[in-house]
Amino acid sequence: MNVIWITADTFRKDHLGCYGNSTIQTPSLDALASKSVRFERHYAAAFPTMPARADFYTGRWSGCTMGWEPMPQDQQTLPQLLRRDFHTAAVVDTPFYMRGGMNYDVGFRSFIEVSGQIGGSMYDGDVRDKWRVESDRFAPQTFTKSAEWLERHHKEDFFLYIDAWDPHEPWDAPDHYTELYWPGYDGERIDPPYAYWQDVEGMTEEHVKKAHACYCGEITMVDTWIGYLVRQLENMDLMDKTAIIFTTDHGFYFGEHGGLFGKSFGHPKTTAAVTPRYQDGDEDWLWARSPLFEETIACPLMIYAPGVEPAVYSGLTSAVDIMPTVLDILDQDIPDVVEGESLLPRMQDVSIAGRQYVISTQPFSKPGQITRQVDGRERKMSVESSTTITTDEWALLYSTEPGESWLYHLPTDPGQEKNVASEHPDVAKELHQHLVTFMHQYNLAPDLRDARLELLL
Repeated sequence: MNVIWITADTFRKDHLGCYGNSTIQTPSLDALASKSVRFERHYAAAFPTMPARADFYTGRWSGCTMGWEPMPQDQQTLPQLLRRDFHTAAVVDTPFYMRGGMNYDVGFRSFIEVSGQIGGSMYDGDVRDKWRVESDRFAPQTFTKSAEWLERHHKEDFFLYIDAWDPHEPWDAPDHYTELYWPGYDGERIDPPYAYWQDVEGMTEEHVKKAHACYCGEITMVDTWIGYLVRQLENMDLMDKTAIIFTTDHGFYFGEHGGLFGKSFGHPKTTAAVTPRYQDGDEDWLWARSPLFEETIACPLMIYAPGVEPAVYSGLTSAVDIMPTVLDILDQDIPDVVEGESLLPRMQDVSIAGRQYVISTQPFSKPGQITRQVDGRERKMSVESSTTITTDEWALLYSTEPGESWLYHLPTDPGQEKNVASEHPDVAKELHQHLVTFMHQYNLAPDLRDARLELLL
């Protein structure tokens, strides 16, 4: 058996046809989902990009012990565990695997990086200026190089990890993709400010909607090239001996919850108007509260496994569960240090209960701490890191500040529009106790843990 694991960064679950979206075109992933076990209640663990990859590679709740930082040298990662018996390979265009000594290429026998997502500045134009056709873009290159790798190695036993940063911003798919969602698109690119859009001088709701159309265009482009890869697998007669996993690390806000536009949020040290986060002046930026609503932490997960009947699993699962699932599918031992749970039994019997609760969190930090939150740059936290506790019915967006923990009843309020913490304090306290149990179980540092032992409604 082989495994191909595809991660598409910042890919919102509610933008897939197989999860109920009737507007955005995702035929390739919808077709894959029809052959797979589709997980309805799958959640991010550590947030965002590189902390999530730490969860993926270790099967551990890395947000308790790691931030945005290099993989510890003594950490057993998935590719390291598989390398003896499988050709471990990765094709990535997510730009942080090796920058600044991050060493997330460890354990891969073949490691192919499609460079250029970040150049001298966050939105460096040099690479993009050379684009002439769709296949020049990053996601098409990443999936093409993955297919080329398969041409050379498909007769071996392999584990292939594919990490596409699209549909992460900047949203710059060929215009014909954006025109599916914004007829007459004029080519304007809008960068998210990682703030409430109303606080950004000159930004309008129309800008947010146009940016969202560009994002949807990138989703359809990524879907197209995933379809190209799956067709390659079919042509190579690999579908009966290759499991395929598709997921993401997190989602993105496009104006929800009062105007959030980004995934993490900040404010300037001064009272000057907010400028987009990737412009000059990053040294004057403080991280503010970055609430983890469903748009960012409810993630798509579908797993196609030969011999496993297509199904829908409705129990709670976490990002830390994927790594042991890969080991289980490949009939490998799962080390005792792994904290996730294999999902293979649940794929084979969807009546098995899911988790009692899941924790989704920025790496735990405290006000005044210098942290790396989204891009490896150090900035100061003005508040504590954000954490959400989710059960079958409820979600608690926890804060240490009095009156700032928000409770939502998901079956009746899926958009999380009405905070009902004051109406259901006992439920809020119960979810908070799940967090307390979690912090003790996974050995969160005492100073970080003790600051979160109270719920101040």
